[in-house]
Amino acid sequence: MKDQIILRVVAKLLTPYILLYAFYVQWHGDYGPGGGFQAGVIFAAGVVLYALIFGLSAARQAIRPGVVHAGISIGLLIYAGVGVANMLGGAAFLDYDTLGHHGQHWGILIVEWGVGVTVASVMISVFYMFAGLARS
Repeated sequence: MKDQIILRVVAKLLTPYILLYAFYVQWHGDYGPGGGFQAGVIFAAGVVLYALIFGLSAARQAIRPGVVHAGISIGLLIYAGVGVANMLGGAAFLDYDTLGHHGQHWGILIVEWGVGVTVASVMISVFYMFAGLARS
């Protein structure tokens, strides 16, 4: 796509806004539609757009596969960590009331961040894997 200058310029302009919109959906998920899953998919779609226009190697340099694989584990640990913290407080797995006065709000927010990181990382990892298979 090196000769498609319009696509490259538009993708370079849109990609930051797509990623910013993913963060908006993540933060707005507490108060309206959206949350971790939707934000993760939107974030991954921004990376996929970047890879389709600028090439897989450019995307892998921007977000390295090691970071993506670490994101899968970190997101899962964030989600499970909130549940275990609740259990250590004497409640059920995701009973946020043990987290303090605003435990319900903070518990959901942290869990949604874990889901968002995991979903984005898994979707990017799957894309990297399938895009890499097409090359060989």
